[in-house]
Amino acid sequence: MAKLKDQLNFLHVSFILKGLLVGLLSGLIVSCFRLIIEKSLSQWQKLYQLAHQNFLWLGLILALLLIIWVINAILVKQQPHIMGSGIPEVETQLSGNLTLHWWSILWRKFVGGALAIGSGLFLGREGPSIQLGSSVGQGLAARLHEKGTNQRVLIAAGAASGLSAAFNAPIAGTFFVLEEIYHNFSPLVWITSLTGALSANFISSNFFGLTPVLHLQYTMNFPLPLYWHLLILGAILGILGIVYQQVLLKLPALYRRLNKIPRYADGLIPLILVIPIGYFWPQTLGGGNGLILSLANQQPAALIVLGLFVLRFVFSMVSYGSGLPGGIFLPILTLGALIGDLYGVVMANMGLLPKSLIMNLVIFAMAGYFAGIGKAPFTAMLLITEMVGTLEHLMPLAIVSLTAYVVVDVLGGAPIYESLAEKMQADQTQLKLTGRHDRLEVPVFEGSRFISQQVRDIAWPQETLLISIRRGERELLPHGDTEIQTGDTLIIATDHSQRLRVKHQLQKLSRSV
Repeated sequence: MAKLKDQLNFLHVSFILKGLLVGLLSGLIVSCFRLIIEKSLSQWQKLYQLAHQNFLWLGLILALLLIIWVINAILVKQQPHIMGSGIPEVETQLSGNLTLHWWSILWRKFVGGALAIGSGLFLGREGPSIQLGSSVGQGLAARLHEKGTNQRVLIAAGAASGLSAAFNAPIAGTFFVLEEIYHNFSPLVWITSLTGALSANFISSNFFGLTPVLHLQYTMNFPLPLYWHLLILGAILGILGIVYQQVLLKLPALYRRLNKIPRYADGLIPLILVIPIGYFWPQTLGGGNGLILSLANQQPAALIVLGLFVLRFVFSMVSYGSGLPGGIFLPILTLGALIGDLYGVVMANMGLLPKSLIMNLVIFAMAGYFAGIGKAPFTAMLLITEMVGTLEHLMPLAIVSLTAYVVVDVLGGAPIYESLAEKMQADQTQLKLTGRHDRLEVPVFEGSRFISQQVRDIAWPQETLLISIRRGERELLPHGDTEIQTGDTLIIATDHSQRLRVKHQLQKLSRSV
């Protein structure tokens, strides 16, 4: 019996069980968060409709928004890391360069995010949902006394669970964590994350049903002879994606130049500006999923679609730049949908495209815009596939996403969440050694300088030790003459405070020639 126990590997089984628990808890919390936002947004739209009947209702609306501002200002002042989407915080936390207090984040993000997003600002629920899930994972890790790599695995599983519950998209939730946040396809990470995402999706499906979040109706598949439209649309999405990145990254500095109020109080600006938007166009309020679904029911004229795009682009920037708790994920998809719709309407008016295919372009453009801005094409394709509820669009989704990604890459764009995370990272050269060891996993991709090199020939950064090499299902104990191969994962030991510095140095050393 002892021999059998020694031969069996229960590590993955134990983390599957932990991932299951993380997913169930995250799914419950995020589903409640999502439900409150939906109910709140509906009530705000009714208030704006009442304001059309009696102008005095605007006084109540203003008073309620001021209360929301005061509450959020207090919460943000107490815990600045609840600002924005929270995804940069999660990414920085997983890099080992940030320590967060999970309970402090969890309840403040829930309250602040529900109030801000539910009031109709152009913010998404998915970023806060990811941070809520990661906080649950960190909390469970604390209860189980897990530290280092094991703690990060549970945080990553919580992040995947949060996105899964926010959009009913477990596969995309897992891929987003691996591709955009954790930057590692470690078996332990993806198994735990997938388990959490599936269990979170089970909970959210019980809340909201099995109908896909963006169940868009279309009449026919996109014909092969018209695929040239996909290349043009992808290029447009890539160019506009660069514009989005540049504007978003400059917003905090712009806020500082335009007003002198404390950073935690910047939320007053969008909460005041949302009043005329809610009064004149209440149907446009919120993250945008309602607007996307409305495109399937009625086709606005090109000028109206262009006006909606400009309105949502500008006010989503104002909303996110204020630092109020809320994400950009769903607003990006909404902008992509409007770009696809506008392109389709223009081409249809020119006689170059049947009107029946406009909705197909709406679907493709959502994936392409996110693929370009986030530089996460696989996540984009899987997310839209799960949100729309059909596999029939994979080929055109891939073409548009790849084109947009390449355009952004050629123009020098970086993944938006990684760029946001870098803005909040401290200078690693000023960090002192903590004496606490930590592990770093570095995958070796095709084209890396490490390939075919012996361990002794690599100029390893200071304060690092290569402790093992994962090759397939095996782990090798490295020696000086061990040759590194494509697909290897290097397991590096370093000081906890130096993880990010070492990671960047190794990425630079291994960069493709």
